[in-house]
Formats: sequence, structure tokens, C-alpha cells
Amino acid sequence: MSDNRREKGKAMFDAVYGGVLPVPPDRDLPFQNLMLDNLFSEVWGREAMSIRDRRLIIIGVIAATADASLIEIQLKAALKKGELQREQLREIPVILTQYIGYPRTVPVMYAVEKVLAETAGS
Repeated sequence: MSDNRREKGKAMFDAVYGGVLPVPPDRDLPFQNLMLDNLFSEVWGREAMSIRDRRLIIIGVIAATADASLIEIQLKAALKKGELQREQLREIPVILTQYIGYPRTVPVMYAVEKVLAETAGS
């Protein structure tokens, strides 16, 4: 692993989460190192798609796996970075219901409304 790859990964992590999550500190943790060096440096760092486009895919994947506990991070980051507007967040559950069903979408809808309530007036 090169230091350049780690720094690129950290910069992309910060670009993706915009302060919603802090950039992980340097530690000798294999999972974290792989995440920064590979996922953020090499995958999120590719130029073929924007962060916004990749985030929309991630939101769909998280919703489809019925693990909406992670979706708030993506929603907050998308809102904070101006990638999605408040009314666009509300459209996410509308489209998801048609592809992943109502039971899996309900937690997403609750997450959207929670994020919107927490960021009201921002």
C-alpha cells in the first residue's frame, strides 16, 4: 500500500461524507485500511460516476438489504453536500416501494423523515 493511495482514500472519504462521519485516523486495522485504500481510493475515486450517483446506488442497496440503520448517514451526507434536496429525499421511498416492497421501504421512509426533522431550518 502506498501512502498516496491512503491519502487519496482519506480525501475521498471526506468528500463522500462531508464531515457527517469523521475521516478514520491511521490505525493498523485491516478492515479500515482496505476500506480506505481500496473502496474509497480506487472505487469511489473512479471518475465514471459522481459521488451523488454512487450514493443513490448505495441508498438502494442499503434499503434492499433491509438495513436502514445505515441509510441515515447517506441521507445526511447527500443533504449536507447539496447532492439531493429535501423533496428529493422524500422521493426515495416512493420509488423504492415499487422495487423492494413496502416492508423494506418503511424503515427508509422513517429514516428520511428523521433526517429531515433533524435538519429542518438548515
